[in-house]
Amino acid sequence: MNPASANSPAPRELDVRPILRSGGEPFQAIMEAVSGLKPGQALRLLAPFRPQPLFKVMAGRGFAHAAREIGGGDWEVLFTPEEAGSPVAFSADAEDPEVWPDPTVNLDLTELDPPEPMVRILSAAESMQAGEVLFALLSREPLFLYPELAKRGHQWAGNFDETRTTFRIFVRVGKVKA
Repeated sequence: MNPASANSPAPRELDVRPILRSGGEPFQAIMEAVSGLKPGQALRLLAPFRPQPLFKVMAGRGFAHAAREIGGGDWEVLFTPEEAGSPVAFSADAEDPEVWPDPTVNLDLTELDPPEPMVRILSAAESMQAGEVLFALLSREPLFLYPELAKRGHQWAGNFDETRTTFRIFVRVGKVKA
């Protein structure tokens, strides 16, 4: 299950226990650490609990995990990159995104901070016709965009590129719900 090769760089270590002890939220620090990984590099995370919700987020970014308790209730999790790019995720109602038409709108939003990418994607989708496709590049997975797209009847498909620094998303504009 461990796809890292013997030639992979040493894992980067991130200890989020001090952040949590001070009342902080470590998610941004974790995502910044992931963005700073070299190709093929793993992330060794130290936490005061088993970070179960993070496993799905990291799987979406193409990382397998191995977790073990290291004592005192603390956990060590080694997130190891899968060899191939992350799998394509798509909305539950998306029917075969591979046959969607070519995008009519292309946006590079990698330099924008949240929530601006979400605002621009939703705004662009409002001016498009049902069935048209928008393509956007983002600096992170747009977790808060997905429910907004679903509310508006749009479908999506996306994943991280091979470097895991850019999220690619296709949005197929849906019909306006009455």
